[in-house]
Amino acid sequence: MAVKKIVLHPDPVLEERCLDVTVFDKKLAKLVRDMFDTMYEAEGVGLAAPQIGITSRVAVVDTGDDLGPLVLINPVITKQSGSQAGPEGCLSFPGLFGDVDRAEKITVEAMDQKGRPFTLHAEGFTARAILHETDHLNGVLFTSKVTHFYEEGEFER
Repeated sequence: MAVKKIVLHPDPVLEERCLDVTVFDKKLAKLVRDMFDTMYEAEGVGLAAPQIGITSRVAVVDTGDDLGPLVLINPVITKQSGSQAGPEGCLSFPGLFGDVDRAEKITVEAMDQKGRPFTLHAEGFTARAILHETDHLNGVLFTSKVTHFYEEGEFER
């Protein structure tokens, strides 16, 4: 188990647009394993590579639904529909939560850690998590989309 240190705001790496992954090797597989270990240790549901200081377009998501743990490499959101407003937090902003408006349903095209392309349809909380992590890969922080921040103790996870 290799738990990495999570980068906290205001580290500038969090606002950098990440570079596409072009090499699918053992180093990438280790990065993905480390990202899952780090996310689970922090009790998160998603983690993007810049959150551990790496500017590669890699994200992992596990919301506990039947889609299972997801590895998203070079993800691109190709379709969005509907609307959902709800609370979000971020491992790079410990203790900070706010309401964010997101699409209810999405289609994402990505690659797995072996470089195989796939298309995924997600909705609800999983769509929210994928959109949040994809934003990270584009250097966009959830705080720029919050419509209402929660006061300390006002929001329970």
